[in-house]
Amino acid sequence: MSEINVKKALGQGVVIEAIESMTGAESIAPDHMGRGARPATGYVPQGVAVTPAQQQDIEQLLYRQAAMLDAKRWLEWTELFAADGVYWMPAAPEQTDWMSQPSIFAEDRLLMEVRMGRLQHPNAWSQAPQWHTNHLVGNVVVEAIGDAQAEVWSRFQMMELRRDSVRHFGGSYRHSLVRTADGWRIRLQRVDLMNAQAAFDYVIQAWI
Repeated sequence: MSEINVKKALGQGVVIEAIESMTGAESIAPDHMGRGARPATGYVPQGVAVTPAQQQDIEQLLYRQAAMLDAKRWLEWTELFAADGVYWMPAAPEQTDWMSQPSIFAEDRLLMEVRMGRLQHPNAWSQAPQWHTNHLVGNVVVEAIGDAQAEVWSRFQMMELRRDSVRHFGGSYRHSLVRTADGWRIRLQRVDLMNAQAAFDYVIQAWI
């Protein structure tokens, strides 16, 4: 968002220095927009030839990130993202960006840390009822791979237990990965919920 647009939206007297520290959708550079922009509606993944080692390497990353969410090891989970990594959950499968329409999640690593701090805060009463999740990730299809980047599609199912109530979430992941000195890291994780438009008794608290 430009300085002029911020002034129009918020009025005069805005601390313009805050523009440089905006996070979430506002901080994401335009070159992020093309990644994962294909709609999920009617989408059928097309795999490319990969070696067994490449397939296993990528699958292990997806399985590890799911296990970290279930273990509530959120700090380690955020570290699986690249420095400019983004977690994006569109509100509808036809969405191709997070600027023209609202999303359920559109978070860079700083916003992930903010959410993590809220979840772990001792006064976060919404977290008082013990809750747990269990993820299953499968149908992993590598759609493109190079020396430094990969595009991956997969399916997931997640069960959430909160007190005596169970909720189910399912859908597809689309990961844009970059290779670093520490191995593959997530530059974009797009989460398309099959039941995103369902009625929920309470909001989604953490990442799916």
